[in-house]
Amino acid sequence: MALPCSPLQALGLCLAQGLAALWALATIAVQVLRRLFQGQGPVGQRLSPLVTDFGFQRQVWAVLRVGLPNFRVGRILVRAYDNNGTALVCRNRDVREVLDRHQDFEVVYGPRMEEITGGANFFLGMQDGPTYSRDVTNMRQAIRRSDPQELLVPLATAWAEAIVRDGQGQIDLPRQLGAQIPARIVQEYFGLRGPRREELIEWTTLLFWYLFVDLAASPELRPKALAAAVQLQEALDQEISERKICLARGGAKPADDVLQRCLEMQAIGTPGMDDLGIRNYLIGFVIGAIPTLSAAATQIVDELLNRPEQLAQAQAAARDGKPGEFEGYVFEALRYQPLNPVLYRRAVRDSTIARGTWRAMTIPAGTMVLASNYSAMFDPMQVEHADRFWPGRPWHDYIFWGYGMHTCAGAYINSALLPVMLRPLFCRPHLRRSPGAKGQIDRGTTPFPTHLALCFDAE
Repeated sequence: MALPCSPLQALGLCLAQGLAALWALATIAVQVLRRLFQGQGPVGQRLSPLVTDFGFQRQVWAVLRVGLPNFRVGRILVRAYDNNGTALVCRNRDVREVLDRHQDFEVVYGPRMEEITGGANFFLGMQDGPTYSRDVTNMRQAIRRSDPQELLVPLATAWAEAIVRDGQGQIDLPRQLGAQIPARIVQEYFGLRGPRREELIEWTTLLFWYLFVDLAASPELRPKALAAAVQLQEALDQEISERKICLARGGAKPADDVLQRCLEMQAIGTPGMDDLGIRNYLIGFVIGAIPTLSAAATQIVDELLNRPEQLAQAQAAARDGKPGEFEGYVFEALRYQPLNPVLYRRAVRDSTIARGTWRAMTIPAGTMVLASNYSAMFDPMQVEHADRFWPGRPWHDYIFWGYGMHTCAGAYINSALLPVMLRPLFCRPHLRRSPGAKGQIDRGTTPFPTHLALCFDAE
């Protein structure tokens, strides 16, 4: 949404943005030089930590938004999906345009989604059409918009409170809280009760990594991910079979969960709700549930721990319990450390974006377009107080879960669960990092936070 302003105000914004870009360029140079002259080992090894540093990324986006907001290179950067080059888009208006124009810029996940399911796509990997509409409609009936507040929030609140209380002043956030609560959601709400939570966490981490994060097409990851896919398929097949046998024998009706709703829709002949269809729907949702919530929760806490003043305010808001106040700190922290700094689409045909402006660019068919939602959320031309930590920020400034037709299907579940997962932790006095390396995010061998040790005063 554009900021309303006069021509003079617009000029002031442009000048301020230019000055900010110059400052960001100087900051980038200092950080690069420090890494080069103070580090040891090959140049790439010394500079690589900057690539994943959120503060450094924000400085790079600030420079690009002014000097090179849209550009294309012939080099193929995303090797996991077919393409013939790469375009980068980082202005808020242009990012939203790319994500809105789904007929011109398509999602590309289909081939890997079909590998994971054993042959069928999931609607997040589909273009608009009859099958997409049918599948979205089916899952809106099985996963109701009222479920987060009516079913999931009470469960997650009780679980989070118990986990934090049992920690007795210490917790490894992603391992004990961040991954455990969505894994329980998969068991109790989606209905996949057979596998252990540790198995669900391992499978979904590999599959989400393979589907959305493995842009370089790692040959080592593929066999691990496909083995996890088979295990998840088998677990769901068994769950569906056992549930149907129990119902056929007149057993007690299971609790109201997503699988049960799907089977009830199957019983009345709903198209797309055969056993294989149900399995594939659940695979798509289960993959997205655990790694995303765990990583987001961990990065939110990490960002607030870097901000003592806002941390104290967030803890006060958590204890106070005013509707929406604590949530404001949660989502503003996530803006600074989003799950996906870039969303990618492939040009279906030659398409021009930002038409009529100096930054207009024609993107050839087959180009992979990297649309930076991270940059978009800090674009001062569209986002009010873009460089300020503002817990009361309007929701439309955020692009956490995608945008347009392919916004994450579980976005409203994620938005409801993150604050209730974290509130009990923020209610504890003197929340802080554990000493040394344990108190910093450790991603292990994955792209996701696997450890972040915290301390607090036990009540």
